[in-house]
Amino acid sequence: MGRGWYEPWVRFPASVPLPAEGGLPTSKQRGPMASTWWSKRFTSALESYGLGARMQRGRRYARSGQVLSLEVSPGVIAAQVQGSRRTPYLVTVSAAQPTADQWRKVEQAMAAKVGFAARLLGGEVPEELEEVFVSAGVPLFPSAWKDLRSSCTCPDWENPCKHIAAVLYVFADRLDEDPWLVLAFRGRGREELMAALTGLDKAQGARAEVAPWWPFVPGPLPVLPAPGLLQATAAPDRPDAVLDAMEPLDVSIGPANFVELLRPLYEVMTGGSEETGEP
Repeated sequence: MGRGWYEPWVRFPASVPLPAEGGLPTSKQRGPMASTWWSKRFTSALESYGLGARMQRGRRYARSGQVLSLEVSPGVIAAQVQGSRRTPYLVTVSAAQPTADQWRKVEQAMAAKVGFAARLLGGEVPEELEEVFVSAGVPLFPSAWKDLRSSCTCPDWENPCKHIAAVLYVFADRLDEDPWLVLAFRGRGREELMAALTGLDKAQGARAEVAPWWPFVPGPLPVLPAPGLLQATAAPDRPDAVLDAMEPLDVSIGPANFVELLRPLYEVMTGGSEETGEP
């Protein structure tokens, strides 16, 4: 009686993938899989996981174009990979996204750095970006395989399988061409991030235009009657009587109303107080 398929000492030949039409072969057919510092950082993180032969088989799949499609959305990479079966396998790789508070810290740190957004728009990832994420309490790149959650519809029980590895290498290859993908995977698309940075820049600019000692928010100043009109209409015994006829001003400095703070000034403007008898 022959051995069953489940017996561990039975060795089966390695499966051969079917030819893939219209796949996404990597731009690097030999040597390192990445050329920019950020994609190198991603691939070095992958290869530091100690996954050995599975990553090597994944590189071959990536270079031969077995990955048919790849989509990146906040926290998720989804792809189709042509394996040895007629129906392509579905692969997903996901990671926990930064919290709203962590993203707020990241955006504030990016807005504070001169030229940061311009370099991103120019297709370059500043090396300080990794430090910005770390200071916010979240890594830009996954530091361990346990930081990622991955699945594949293939029958291989190993995780990652070669199909998952191939998808990650194609993603790294795409990072060289589009560095915004690394931020999209962490939860911020290009438009959303630039809108946040633009809003922070405008807010910082508005605050810079107002002197720190000025007690009012930016806007038109209240219109007061001319000093000559105040002297002409004020009663002799009450220099500040004109203030009672003014439209109410909803302006305060600390606990005091602005109009009440003006009353002592009118005594000086109209010739001094009766108590001192000064001219």
